[in-house]
Formats: sequence, C-alpha cells, structure tokens
Amino acid sequence: MKFSAAVLIFLALASAPAIRAQDENPDYPPKHLRENSVALFNGKDFTGFTFCMKDNADPLQTWSVTNGVIHCTGKPTGYLRTTQTYSNYFLTVEWRFVKIAPKADNSGVLVHIQSPDQVWPRCVQVQGKHTRQGDLFLMAGAESKEHKGKDANTPVPFRTELIEQPAEKAVGEWNKFETICLHGKVESFINGKFVNEVTECTIDAGAIGIQSEGAELEIRSMIFSPLKY
Repeated sequence: MKFSAAVLIFLALASAPAIRAQDENPDYPPKHLRENSVALFNGKDFTGFTFCMKDNADPLQTWSVTNGVIHCTGKPTGYLRTTQTYSNYFLTVEWRFVKIAPKADNSGVLVHIQSPDQVWPRCVQVQGKHTRQGDLFLMAGAESKEHKGKDANTPVPFRTELIEQPAEKAVGEWNKFETICLHGKVESFINGKFVNEVTECTIDAGAIGIQSEGAELEIRSMIFSPLKY
C-alpha cells in the first residue's frame, strides 16, 4: 500500500514521542513541517485581539503596549484572546514575570478558547503559575483522556522530575512557552523541555489567549505556525 507524503508526515507527528523528538531536534516540530509563521502580536497594539474581563472591567486598565511589549497588571481577572480561531498549529509565546507576590503569581496560555467569552471559558490552559508552569487544565467542561474523572480545578500535572528542576526561569527572565495542538492532542514545552500532554481532547480548535490572573507580566512575542500534515 502506498501513502502520500502528507499522510506520512501526519503519521510521523501523531506517533512520535514528544520528548524524543524534542531531545533529538531542538527546533521541534521541524521547520519543513510548518507553514509560514505569523506574529499574532504586531509589537504595536492589540490589532487582532479582543478581551474578556471580570465584571466587564475596562481591559485597557489591565493591558497595555509599551516599547513593543504587552504589559499585564494581573488585575482584575480576565484574558486577552485572538479574534480568529485556529487549529493544528505550533505556538510560541515569550513572556516573563515582572514581579510576583503571594496570590499574585499566576497566569496561563489558553488554547482552543470556545464561545461564549466568560471568566473562565471552555479551553485548554497551559499553566503559567510560578513553580507550576506546565500543568494542563481542561476548563469549563473541556475534557481529555488524561483528565477524565477530574474536576475543572484539578490539572493534569507536569512530570514529577520538574518539581526538583523546574523548567521555568527566575522571575524577571524571559520564558518560552511552546505548545503543539494537533488533532485533539496538546503538547507543552517550557524553555525547550517537554513538560506535559493531553490527548483525545473534546475541543481541537478555537481562539488563543493569555490570562490575567494576579501576576504582573510582560509578553514580547506570540508566534503562530500552522502545521503541515
């Protein structure tokens, strides 16, 4: 039986262990499996984004752009998200904590955000909380094979060895969150380390966002790369 090149590429992505692929090729997924990359954040303003804030608070009191960087105060809770929806992609977000304090150390990258906008929406969250970066939350009714039987406040925890050697960098240093979304599977990498995955997700397309959830933080890039398969 003969397979097309597209089918062979899809089978390779779907079956290869993520950690092995990342170890063998730090530029994962390989560039030849990606379409042209797009900067979701243009470095100037919030073109292409919208907001959802608790109690309909003014988002521009929480979110701003200065010197090519998005700044988030962390208060009140809510999120910034793309106006477009996406599926089957590689996402890179570079961000850092400006400072943290008790109960002011949390954020997250949201993928597959569903309508309606609410705090919090149905989506998959790559946890950005200090010391817990990489936990995966299935929020507001979203589900996956690994999360079945857990409530929305219970994550699929990151790999246990990361407790001793966290993938995140010190407060004030830039972190790179890389997320692969492909046919019901979400894989997360933090600063080049594979940290978590969920499979058989009940949602596999939606908007992409960043949480405001207590932590003062900055985002300097959000790069979207459609995956060939």
